[in-house]
Amino acid sequence: MLRLEYPKSTYQRINTECMYSFYKNDHATLETTRDCGMNISYPRMNATVYMTYQEVKDNNIESLLYDAQKLAYDHNIKAESIPEQPFVNPEKSVYGMFYMINGDAASQSHFYVTDSLNHFVTGSLYFKVKPNFDSIYPAVVYLREDIRKIMETLEWK
Repeated sequence: MLRLEYPKSTYQRINTECMYSFYKNDHATLETTRDCGMNISYPRMNATVYMTYQEVKDNNIESLLYDAQKLAYDHNIKAESIPEQPFVNPEKSVYGMFYMINGDAASQSHFYVTDSLNHFVTGSLYFKVKPNFDSIYPAVVYLREDIRKIMETLEWK
């Protein structure tokens, strides 16, 4: 049987001009996009975590939450299940949700984090291959751990 193994993850804090920082896997590359979005690429796995940043303003938190939840559940057509894991870190004012999308959906993970007052970050994991969950599952597991690390280490500036 085929066995896919990936290097042990090591992390370093990413500091940019943006309003947030987090720990990134050293085996991934980072590209900052407009408006403080970030693309974290994993060339060996042909995958990218796309992150976007938005300011919370004019009481738009409900709209931002709705859009983030809708983005995750838009994959419901192809997904077998979408378990949710709430994330709460009151010491750093980081609150969010992690969606694990299981099945042959276009994306296998989505998340959002916010402080509910000023900052909102969403992220989505995509592979540059036709979705076949059984084939990419080892990479999905590895990258979900990286996403958890991003959520757990994210700090607002």
